[in-house]
Amino acid sequence: MKIIIAGAGEVGFHLAKLLSYESQEITLIDPNKLSLVYAESHLDIKALNGDATSIKMLNEAKVSSTELFIAVTSSQTTNITACVLAKQLGAKKTIARISNTEFIDFKDEVGFTKFGIDELISPEQLAAQEIELLLNQSVFNDTYEFENGALTMLGLNLTNTAKFIGKSVKEAAQMIPDVHFFPIAIQRQGSHLTIIPRGYTTLEEGDHVVFITSKGGDEELCKLAGIYKTEIRDVMILGGGRIGRKTSKSLAKKSNGRFNVKLIENSKERAFELADRLPNTLIIKGDGRNVELLEEENIAEMDAFIAVTGNSETNIISSLVAKNKGVKKTIALVENIDYFELSHSIGIDTLINKKLLAANSIFRYIRKGDVVAMTKLSSMDAELLEFIVKPKSKICNKIIKNLNFPETAIIGGVIRNGEGMLALGNFQIIEGDRVVVCCLPTSIKRVESFFF
Repeated sequence: MKIIIAGAGEVGFHLAKLLSYESQEITLIDPNKLSLVYAESHLDIKALNGDATSIKMLNEAKVSSTELFIAVTSSQTTNITACVLAKQLGAKKTIARISNTEFIDFKDEVGFTKFGIDELISPEQLAAQEIELLLNQSVFNDTYEFENGALTMLGLNLTNTAKFIGKSVKEAAQMIPDVHFFPIAIQRQGSHLTIIPRGYTTLEEGDHVVFITSKGGDEELCKLAGIYKTEIRDVMILGGGRIGRKTSKSLAKKSNGRFNVKLIENSKERAFELADRLPNTLIIKGDGRNVELLEEENIAEMDAFIAVTGNSETNIISSLVAKNKGVKKTIALVENIDYFELSHSIGIDTLINKKLLAANSIFRYIRKGDVVAMTKLSSMDAELLEFIVKPKSKICNKIIKNLNFPETAIIGGVIRNGEGMLALGNFQIIEGDRVVVCCLPTSIKRVESFFF
């Protein structure tokens, strides 16, 4: 696939890096020559130094034959303009990164597709949504919803309280008559290897396990894992940037008074601005790295601590302090994706990354077959994809156990007519089903072939 990326910043470089690994034909455009030199020397891509809103530059990048044009510069105006021009010059699909999330809220009303913009993404909004979902599923490390929760991905570290420790997946499934959860990926403690489980795979203490659950599966999983769901009410947020502001606003708006939110912001000017814009949030002007300040603000009484400043190290250290003070749920924003491997070992419940969230949102346009949702599992080398089954798909009208599906992939569940169902061996896939598949990178092409 021929792809043009406008913007060699954090999101653009990360996208180019991931896509170049998959042998996509990537052209990266940026006015900053130094950014391009680094990208070109580290990635197998074509780099063009210039303005993505220049028609001459777009023609030089051969936009007329481009299947996907992605504008992810730091300027919302540049991204919108570049996408409009790219579409008029022949790009098949365009995606624009925006900062004003009103554009997403009113995209159907405004009709951005008429102007030539097919999709709008906001990494900050994606991060805020991820945080809210994690707070609603407080005992789990990772979470992702398919079709408004018809199926949900939940990540969990198994402790010695889990009743299925030492049992195979098949034996664990027999512990509840009508089970509503199923393991789809496992990472052993101290290992970077991702295992796609089979019926004979044994669950061990210390495993980080990702499950697919249908309605009620989260409660069953908590029961068998020996953990108790705790309601999160008191939340402390460190950092009043876009993510902190959006998270505070969203929690106050959607919770009907459920959440009590404190937000710590070091900038006096921004703190006053936030106080005006967030009347239902207690704004505290101060340095969140100051342990005395955190103690004065009763950090030990918080149910959740969310660190979303622009500094990854500050977010990690402050989250570790919060965990040490007894906070049940800690979430830290990090820029370095390599940090994901550290999250479970150092004690932070969840790390989130804007680049990865944006990449997940965009990646489904690159995958073959009718992919409607996609996420990469944090700290695991695996992807979770949702396909729509077409009449001519190889998988249509087939029983799962007869599919000869790759060993490094597994069908976790199916959404049919809005209802989520676990898909075991005797389940038959039919036209219109939305099939959720977990697979390692080595089997993605084979998995895609089942849904052409």
